[in-house]
Amino acid sequence: MKPLLLASLLCLAIGSGACARDDDMSDARNRLIEQIENEVRMTARELGVNGLDPRVADALRRVPRERFVPESERHLAYRNHPLPIGDGQTISQPYIVAIMSQLLAVGPGDRVFELGTGSGYQAAVLAALGVEVYSVEIVPELAARAAATLAALGEDKVRVRAGDGWLGWPEAAPFDGIIVTAAAPSLPRHLIDQLKPDGRLVIPMGGVDTIQQLALFEKDADGRLQRRNLIDVRFVPVTGSMAP
Repeated sequence: MKPLLLASLLCLAIGSGACARDDDMSDARNRLIEQIENEVRMTARELGVNGLDPRVADALRRVPRERFVPESERHLAYRNHPLPIGDGQTISQPYIVAIMSQLLAVGPGDRVFELGTGSGYQAAVLAALGVEVYSVEIVPELAARAAATLAALGEDKVRVRAGDGWLGWPEAAPFDGIIVTAAAPSLPRHLIDQLKPDGRLVIPMGGVDTIQQLALFEKDADGRLQRRNLIDVRFVPVTGSMAP
């Protein structure tokens, strides 16, 4: 059966109102991606990129952000800014999710460790790139909620567990990329050791009362790290063993 015909039959089955809402969300998602593309162009020099990677744009298009925010915030799901998700945490600005995903330079078959699952949205975007994601969230309620959301969407490339992410996920290491979604004052040895040679680590560096910078670390074949500071950012502070 052709997709458009199937979609039409589904609309008849579940009601035109639901399909109209889906169309509205799809339109809002496409407008958001256009905004992200514009913002990436404006910061391309600082980021060291030529523009938004079409693969990342496609991943953003395929992940329904509204499923990762509380019901009360769903009408704001496709605004290009963070939103509260409970427990003092937020879902990151979509532009930030896009550039952090792109800076990792990963693709199908690669393995990524994520510190700070939050809502699960960042992990879902990486999974849409074909990446296998191992994600740790220190707040058990958030970890359970993210895992449930991902399961409901049929996402099988993401593994989520509750715990202290600064310890990494040793049994799944080494990783092609590591992404940290909370601001940290320093980079822990555990994560460096779990990054493959030629791997990349993206992390916001800084404290609550200081300027935070998104930093890209690249590990060479000899295990040495090269750091590049990219743009000023604002993230919630890290908790757990690396909390200041």
